Amino acid sequence: MLKPRNLPDIDRLSVLAATILLAYALARFVTFPAQEIELSFLGIYLPIEINVYTIVAFLVALITATGADWLLRDHPSIGSGITVEHLFLPAMTAWVIGFPLYQLPLSPFWWVGFALGGLLLMLVLVAEYITVNPEDIRQPVAAAGLIALSFSLYLILSIALRYTGVRLVFLLPALTLAAWLVSLRTLHLRLHGRWTFIQSGIIAFVCAQILTGLHYLPLSPVSFGLLLLAPTYCLTSLVANLAEEEPFRQAIVEPTVVFLLLLAFALWLR
Repeated sequence: MLKPRNLPDIDRLSVLAATILLAYALARFVTFPAQEIELSFLGIYLPIEINVYTIVAFLVALITATGADWLLRDHPSIGSGITVEHLFLPAMTAWVIGFPLYQLPLSPFWWVGFALGGLLLMLVLVAEYITVNPEDIRQPVAAAGLIALSFSLYLILSIALRYTGVRLVFLLPALTLAAWLVSLRTLHLRLHGRWTFIQSGIIAFVCAQILTGLHYLPLSPVSFGLLLLAPTYCLTSLVANLAEEEPFRQAIVEPTVVFLLLLAFALWLR
């Protein structure tokens, strides 16, 4: 019988968090010339710059996903089962943590961000471990925390990519994929293990159309992120409410209120 309060092995958790943070710390002191790869597709010129941060971001996301799987294998309810739904959020967290660490100069603020990033990553890993067992008494709280974090990371990613001036040809697939993953994971948690690939795909498609229009508007990075977050969150919440068999009039109330609040903030900060 499963214990209602399983927690990850502290040694495994510490090793994983230390490895990821060490990669970010070393990236500050390792330099090599940036390489630019020139691609051309359908007459569109696509220069891609490869630097130390690009490589570290990719490796850290890969290490985090692999390490999360290693950590979760210790859970008594998984064994040799599939852990894929528990891997992308830790990987996304590790990747997004890197954006402020790349931008900030090496200072006390950088070390504060470094420490907070490590703490956040450990909390995500612990929450994912808890949600493995639906009978765990802390599962609802852990699931709510993961959902809130998913949308927060999506907002941060949108702001960061807008701030760095990424071209639409790269911005569109990155944020569309992120919207799909966030909505998919949120619905999976709210619907107690049900997969909603089609519904999440529709949400991502709608958000992609909105993103394309917003890209050409003179918006600040924060307003851009909030205007993307609003439809992503509200459509996901509406789908979840309807799947839980709430009446339509009741199901649409909370998403509409949140949408209007986010829209008001975005217009105020534009």
